[in-house]
Amino acid sequence: MSESSSSSKSNPLILGSYATIVALWGLSQVVLIPYVVHLLVLVTAILYAACHCSLTLREDIPKQGEEGYDPDNVRDTLKQEDAYQFPLFGSLSLFSLYLAFKFLGKEWVNLLIGGYFGMVGCGALTVTLSPLIGKFAPKSINEKRYGFKKSISHPIPDSILPNPLELGLDVTVTDICALVVAVGIVALYFQERHWTLNNILGICFCLQGIERFSLGTYKIGAILLVGLFFYDIFWVFGTDVMVTVAKNLDGPIKILFPRTLIPNEENGKIELSLLGLGDIVIPGFFLSLLLRFDATNAKMPTKDINIHDNFPKPYFHSALFAYFLGLVTTLFVMIQFNAAQPALLYLVPACLGSSFFCAFSRGEIEALLAYSEEEEDDAPKEEEKAEESKKD
Repeated sequence: MSESSSSSKSNPLILGSYATIVALWGLSQVVLIPYVVHLLVLVTAILYAACHCSLTLREDIPKQGEEGYDPDNVRDTLKQEDAYQFPLFGSLSLFSLYLAFKFLGKEWVNLLIGGYFGMVGCGALTVTLSPLIGKFAPKSINEKRYGFKKSISHPIPDSILPNPLELGLDVTVTDICALVVAVGIVALYFQERHWTLNNILGICFCLQGIERFSLGTYKIGAILLVGLFFYDIFWVFGTDVMVTVAKNLDGPIKILFPRTLIPNEENGKIELSLLGLGDIVIPGFFLSLLLRFDATNAKMPTKDINIHDNFPKPYFHSALFAYFLGLVTTLFVMIQFNAAQPALLYLVPACLGSSFFCAFSRGEIEALLAYSEEEEDDAPKEEEKAEESKKD
């Protein structure tokens, strides 16, 4: 069967990626895996699995007046102005955390942020575990759904909070079971603070974030990556802010890799290396966009999408390989100079350079720059803004 043909069989690389994630999580607790190997293999597996799951973002959403239309079913895409502002707001948040650690103390800051991560962690774990539980549960168990839908009026301006505010819940028995397990794991994490539980939450954040979010266009993705490229360099090399926050913030914002399994005699803890989730998720957004561009180029269907379908993936494969090389370079420089490195310093040129070179070699630069996943309704709004600015 040719690479471009669709296949009803499961993609062994996707299944292998999930198996690798689980195997590394379990094996690393009893066998010391060289942390460089552990990091490279785990991150590659996370990106491969999550990016392929993001192919469902290509699914056609019924528009108003069409059968199956749901006003709450809206695809999240990043806007160009948000991409420009992201490094600024990221810097404000980072510096605020730095000041909080300095003046409020580590315990209070981690207590407050822990509550937030607890709620978000429960959500990420629930949506990750629910499909898995559903595969083993009887089909009849999910025939009935439970939930509610309510509109609440409020005095807050509509520009801040939609009025009326729509609240709703729609769950199945497997969703409830997954939530119970998730609450147990999160509670155990905050009680024990064990690195393996931290990694469960961190991996779920990566998988769900990359799977569900779209950068909108290649241009917006490039703007975001370039902005964060300078953001990362400034806060790591220019100040001690990034390193201080990373060391003091005790939450699942990073994936931890053991460098030894023997606890230190003084503090009873094992030595760990880390990789921030942003160094996985942000490039992951870009890689997933390239994979969906590959699918569009291959004219893959946008209804009843099967993430296991086989099609040519030149942009995704070249960018994933470049990301891997960028991560290798980051680790090499870090070990060579024994100093923390801004990973995006190496990952951003790798991702942007590989994708642009692939487009250049295939004569598809114009198609890549024109690729968009934004809702069609956004275009008229932009035109209206342009007309208003001309009048002004």
